[in-house]
Order: sequence, then structure tokens, then C-alpha cells
Amino acid sequence: MALPVVSAVKKENNQKPSSLAVTLSTAGLLICIGIPAYRLFTQGQPLSRDLPVGVNMIPQDALFAVSLSTDPKQWQQLRKFGTPETQGELDKNLTQWRDRLQKTFGDRFLTDNGYNFQTDIQPWVGDAVTIAMLAPPSTPNSTEANSGQSMMMVMPIKNIQSAKSILAQPKALKQGQWVDRTYQGITIKQAEGQKDGKISAALIDERFLVIADSPQITERAIDAYKNKVSLANSPGFADNFSKLSSYQPFAQFYVNLPLAARIATSAPNRALPAQVLTQLQNNQGLGGTVTLEPEGMRIKGVSWLNPNSQKVLAVENKAGNMQNRLPGETLMMLSGSNLQRLWGDYVSTSQGNPLSPLPPEQLRQGVKSLTNLDLEQDLLSWMKGEFSVSVIPNITQNENAENFRAGLALMVQVSDRQIAENALQKLDEAMKSQYQFQIQPATVGGKPVINWIAPFGTLTATRGWLDGDVAFFTLGAPVSEKIISQPSTTLASTQPFQQTVPTEINHPNSQFFLDVDKAVNSFSLNTLLPNQKNLLAATRTIGVTTAVNDKHSNRYDIFITLKKNSQ
Repeated sequence: MALPVVSAVKKENNQKPSSLAVTLSTAGLLICIGIPAYRLFTQGQPLSRDLPVGVNMIPQDALFAVSLSTDPKQWQQLRKFGTPETQGELDKNLTQWRDRLQKTFGDRFLTDNGYNFQTDIQPWVGDAVTIAMLAPPSTPNSTEANSGQSMMMVMPIKNIQSAKSILAQPKALKQGQWVDRTYQGITIKQAEGQKDGKISAALIDERFLVIADSPQITERAIDAYKNKVSLANSPGFADNFSKLSSYQPFAQFYVNLPLAARIATSAPNRALPAQVLTQLQNNQGLGGTVTLEPEGMRIKGVSWLNPNSQKVLAVENKAGNMQNRLPGETLMMLSGSNLQRLWGDYVSTSQGNPLSPLPPEQLRQGVKSLTNLDLEQDLLSWMKGEFSVSVIPNITQNENAENFRAGLALMVQVSDRQIAENALQKLDEAMKSQYQFQIQPATVGGKPVINWIAPFGTLTATRGWLDGDVAFFTLGAPVSEKIISQPSTTLASTQPFQQTVPTEINHPNSQFFLDVDKAVNSFSLNTLLPNQKNLLAATRTIGVTTAVNDKHSNRYDIFITLKKNSQ
């Protein structure tokens, strides 16, 4: 077996298959979405121990880097998560991921050349290894942004004599021969005469062994280290990564956001407009750490803007109260600090972007045609406070709710109640005149509300006020009483919420909670992810807390509670 992460997972052949895909898929989702990022405050200057190992040898234009633990105990802990039903799919993901790395590094550098990880590598390798993907420098003849991507691995050394002996007396190659040459005073050992390229290796500062799939990449690693132009020296990298300090992380990752955007849209049928790419250039990086805990997996992350960006972030962290207004049986809650600002941010990043899930102009026109109201002037203009969107199950059904298994509830703290009330009355009139809804005043829990009754008599929606300046709107099942009457058990007081939603960020910008177990058992969910059914079957709850840390960075904290297999 070629790689430490693979060897650690398969330390005992008689163990049941791994649930690694739960971690890999979740970490991958985070990276893709760009979802998402979050961080903790630390004091003082950045410490090298907070950074992924070997980043002072990775060139600044790296597309992606991931550092993985070589500790067998961590991989064995990971194996405890999952369910028997997910094992086949999880093994498939692990095998594909392992084979790709092994093809690049393992078979070509170790296995095919007579090396064994346990006997030849494990005695001297450090606690983690870092793998990076690099895009080639742009040239006039380049036709695609992602042509010729290369990979490199940095392996820290804890026993220099053992590592030196491997390089000093390498085993004979099955094909070709080893050739030594010197670059900037450092010996590079490279394989000549192989069909699939020139694997090369270099011992740097007697602390790190760098392996790359081409000699040119090894030279770039040496340049990055000697000239201090590495990823560790790139603007914002060390300062932001230091805020993610975690004890013995299972993994750390970094994504070059503007470069990733260019590569992701390099195909002609996926190209983004120039103005969208320009907006993406404001972003600089996304970094994160993954740690394993007894009940699941914690992901901390941070994203930061380009230091030359003219865009700045609004520091507005006012969320964190809506969960105290929701009943304990709430299945899902998404809260935020300012709905009007959230819409403005969405417009700025989605304008002219054909890949946006819902173009802003389309939504504006939809609201106008359905209600004759202006989305931004009539509605969002007074939605400047904390808001939440939640799904509340209809535990006690009645004759008016037999077709609704849950209610959708929107709550928002308004900036001007009179303006808000005028707009809502216009909305009532539109529903009455255009769709023949009955607009009926009523009382729920001692408070006045307005019910919208559909032509066939089904209670469709209810709106009203809480505490003077909090407007609420429910759709579907009649769940308004659950939020009007202070629930005896609030969502915030439930054990799943407290154990899942991270609390290290004291003043959040947004929070998210999903009880996956109950949601899957109660409702059929739309398919949004590959192998979604298997992933959800291994997950209990998901919690997210985000904050705008300063004018240039966002931070996130995610915790996923996972089921445990039958080992």
C-alpha cells in the first residue's frame, strides 16, 4: 500500500468497510459550494503549527491543497461512523479516491519501485502529509485553463536518518533509472526513461521530502521555499488560517477561489460572463480544518477577500434569537441577520450569471406579476432585522390540515412596522382580488392574525405580529399557534440543537439546523446530491454557525452528528 492515509485505514484487514465517504463527501460539498467558511479568534501572531504541513513549499498559485493525518487512530475513529447500509457506496468512494492518489504517487514512486509504506516510509514520516494540485503557468499557446495540472506531495520527516537512507540508496526502477541533479543547492532525484512521466523527489532542509509528478514542479517547490513565495507567504493565508487552530486535526484544506472559478468555467458550455469572473476575483481563498469528535465531525473554515479588492464586507452579526421563538419539534431552521442585505449580496454575485439558481430579475418579475408589489421597495425595504425560515411538523392534524404534514414559517424583525403593515395590507388585497382568497381576521393565542383561506376552504396561510416588531407568516399546516404561544420547549432548549449548532461564535451572522433523522423519516426529500440517500442515512443532525469576522473575511463553524456502524 502506497500512501499513509490508505495504509492507516486498512491497518486491520478483518475490520468492516470504512465510512470515509461521509467525511469526504461533506468536506467536498463545503469546498464546492465555497460554502462554505467560518473561524475562531486567536491572539498573537500566526504560528506555523496552525498551518497545513509543508505549505511553505507549495507555490502561491496552487489550485488546491489538503493535509491529511497519518495517525491510524484517527482513521480508525472515522471507521466508527456510518451505517451498514452505506458501506458499499462508501467503500467505492474510498477506492476511487485512493486509486487516484496512488496512481499519481504511490504506484509510480513506491509500490512499482519495490517500496512498502509500513517498512520504508512509516518509520520516518510525520503526523500528516499534504497534497497540492497546481495549474500550469498561463502561456500564449494554452487552450484551456486546466490543461496540464500537476500534483505534489510534502511529507514531513521525523527521523532524518531513515529518510536519507531511502534517497541515498534507492531501489532499482522497473523501467528507466534514477538520475541526480542539483537545483539551487538541493539534490533532485528523478526517474528517467519512464513512459508516464518523470517522478522526482527532493529532500529540503532535512525536514521535508517533496515528491512531484514532474521535475519542474519540484523546482517550483524549491523556489517557493527559498524565495519565500510559497502559499504560507501569500496575502491573508497565515493570518486567516491561524484562526482555525484545532488540536490534531484530521484534515486541513485550502482552495484558491479565483483560480478554481476560472478552471471550473473553462469549458465553452460553462463559461461565465466577464463581469461575473471580475466579481469572483474579489475573493482570495477558502481554508478549513476537519476534526473528528466522539459524536461526529466538526469543520471550521474561513474565506477571505483579495487584499486589493474594492469590495468590503458589512460586519453585521445579529442572528441567534429566532430559535428561542420556535417549538422544540422544528425540523429545520435557517436564520440570518438582515434579509434586505442578504438579497443585496445575492444580487451582486448573481447579476448576469447564467449559473445562478434563480436570476434576481426573474424573482423581481415573479413577485410583481403575482402580487403587483415591488420586491425591493414594497417588501425588502423594511426587512432589515433578524429573520428565520423554518419547517415545523404538523403533529396534531385537523380537517383543515389533512393535506399538510408541515408548515413553513417566516419570521422577520422589521425596521418600520407602519410601512410593513401597509405593504402587508396591499398583499392581502392582491390575494383577494387576483386569486379569490378570503381574507379573514382571527385570534390565535390571544393575538390578532389574518388568515388567507383558499377558494376550496383550506387554511393556506396566516400572518401576524410577535412582540411588536416581529412579523410572521406561515404557509401550509396551521402552525401559527406554536410560535404565537411561547412554546414550553423551544428549539434552542432541545438536546439535538444544543449538541449540534456550534456556539464558539458568540455573535453569529446566520445559523442553520436540520434534524436529518426526523426529516428523512417524515418527508420525501428532493435529490440535490449524488448518493444523497446513503449520506442522509448516516447523518443525524447538521448545525452551522457563520459570522462576518471583519471587512475582509467570513468565518463558519459546522458540526455534523453521525450514526455509528455496528463494529
